[in-house]
Amino acid sequence: MLNLYKLEIFAQVVHAGSFSGAAERLLMTQSGVSQHIQDLEASLGTQLFERGRRGVALTTTGKKLADYTSQILALVAQAEQAVTNVEALAGGQVRVGTTPGIGVYRLPALIQSFHQRYPKLTVELQNSITPRIVEDLVAGRLDLGFVEGELGEASDSHLGIKVLEESEQFVVVGQKHRFWPRQQVAIQELDGETFIMRQPNSQTRIWLDQALQQAGVRAHIAAEFDNLESIKRTVIIGNALTILPAYAVQDEQAFGVLRLIALEGKPLVRTLKLVWDKRHFFSPLTRALLTHLQACCPTLGEIP
Repeated sequence: MLNLYKLEIFAQVVHAGSFSGAAERLLMTQSGVSQHIQDLEASLGTQLFERGRRGVALTTTGKKLADYTSQILALVAQAEQAVTNVEALAGGQVRVGTTPGIGVYRLPALIQSFHQRYPKLTVELQNSITPRIVEDLVAGRLDLGFVEGELGEASDSHLGIKVLEESEQFVVVGQKHRFWPRQQVAIQELDGETFIMRQPNSQTRIWLDQALQQAGVRAHIAAEFDNLESIKRTVIIGNALTILPAYAVQDEQAFGVLRLIALEGKPLVRTLKLVWDKRHFFSPLTRALLTHLQACCPTLGEIP
């Protein structure tokens, strides 16, 4: 009889394309994964993988088992979701990856309201850059991701993507900057200005560099930071500017230390997206968080 645990290991090898990749995802040794696959092959009397230096490839029989395994694991996940009473669980965790602005300014209220409803459950929030969040989703180290970064080639992979909202980006200045009295500026007026920016490898920085270049804006970069609080603090005490969404500057604007200045024609807009790996089935806890999110964000719609 097929062993469900071994089928789960088999599915991870299929997804990772190698025993080592599956071992990393499963927190097992490579030899342990290899032994389970050998046991599965022995129990079926057939070879499931062609072994190679760069990984493994499914045999014809392996492809058949992979199709059945996907259906079996999907049915198991559906059964678990159908009978699990999340409110009665003694504990559990949902792992969520977010880009910095979303994790600091947007999700805390959602997590707090979720915790009030499910006080025994934990949401583990990990701030990171978009490519790393995608990598961790594919590797099974995260259950969900909230990103503003552009996904690029990742959008053609196994990612599920739901657009939540669009956020206009503003010029943000402190009291010492010459733009302080302005209500609006044209993007061309930013040419030659001194900028405080995110680190070069972040999707936000890559996106902004491209947008400014397309507008013919040459930016003088005074400093680069990997967190928004450092960026805002530097803008407050100096005469440089930065580009941020309104939600990241609400407190500083209320206290009168930073000012949001609109860009004519709204040329800089980013999209907040919910992302997940469609090959990984949602646990009842993850589904509970999604249901809670849908209640808070009716435009989200249904997620398979």
